Amino acid sequence: MNKNPTPRSISFYTALAVTFFVGLFVYFSGLNIIAIGSILAFTFVTTFILFIYAIEVFIYRKIKLVYKNIHNLKLKKVGPRFPEFQSSDPITDVENEVRNWAEAKFTEIEQLREMEQYRKEFLGNVSHELKTPIFNIQGYINTLLDGAIDDPLVAVPFLKKAAKSTDRIATLVDELEAITQLESGFLTMEMEPFDIHELIHDIFDSLASRAAKRNIILKFKDGCDVPFMVEADKDRIRQVVINLIVNSIKYGNDDGTTQVGIYDMDKNVLIDVADDGIGIAEEHIPRLFERFYRVDKSRSREGGGTGLGLSIVKHIIEAHNQTINARSTINVGTTLSFTLKKP
Repeated sequence: MNKNPTPRSISFYTALAVTFFVGLFVYFSGLNIIAIGSILAFTFVTTFILFIYAIEVFIYRKIKLVYKNIHNLKLKKVGPRFPEFQSSDPITDVENEVRNWAEAKFTEIEQLREMEQYRKEFLGNVSHELKTPIFNIQGYINTLLDGAIDDPLVAVPFLKKAAKSTDRIATLVDELEAITQLESGFLTMEMEPFDIHELIHDIFDSLASRAAKRNIILKFKDGCDVPFMVEADKDRIRQVVINLIVNSIKYGNDDGTTQVGIYDMDKNVLIDVADDGIGIAEEHIPRLFERFYRVDKSRSREGGGTGLGLSIVKHIIEAHNQTINARSTINVGTTLSFTLKKP
């Protein structure tokens, strides 16, 4: 029920009060009852009309103008002409508008605070990731300049290490650029039908030597070593699968197995990459696809990772309007699954 006063109710009670005081005055004036009644009636009607006119013209119309400006600013409509105002109770409408505006601004402020915290963490992570290879390059070059450049047994290994550090910086910059393009929508997906089974088979061949260093077997799960057609950006999906398989090799056990499953899911195809490695604790799973987030920081850095791989994977899959998920058990293994659309 609306409890806010209206122009009519305000005018009515004001006219009633004025009439009451006028009645007290004329009661002792000696006038007859008819004259008193006429004066009181005239006073009530006149006061009522004057007050309702004053409220409408000098108060409510101003409030309506304020409300229309608020409403148009919220809708981002700027101009000299405003839509016709239909409400009979602008005070309530203004109150609701201000309350909604305040709630929206509070939410916006909270989001800005979160973004500010995210920005600080991001800048700190980028600085940290760049610091190590830059310091390494600086150390190698200074050592060479101090005289080691004349010793081929020292110069060549140091130059190779410096080159490796520059490659790491270049990779980090490329991956940051890729994430920025994916997030901004500037990087479009070149969709085409292709056999995901054939693509994964080619990736197995390209990563065979890397897996052999740890005696890890790359294979398809039972019943999955058959063609499966999908519609996606082939080069980007190649990047996704390579990243997931490389991670499975990196964190898998020696003499272990990385298995890829491909399953028909009606309108989509489900692909999962499973290892039998060290696994990931449950508390890390929700943050697994964040930029620079590492479950095992020391091992990730030793393996040359930038901490951006899974974040890029997530962005690529989401750019296909699909999903990616992770499940893991400590000392049992990890499975990363994503979907792709059928052609």
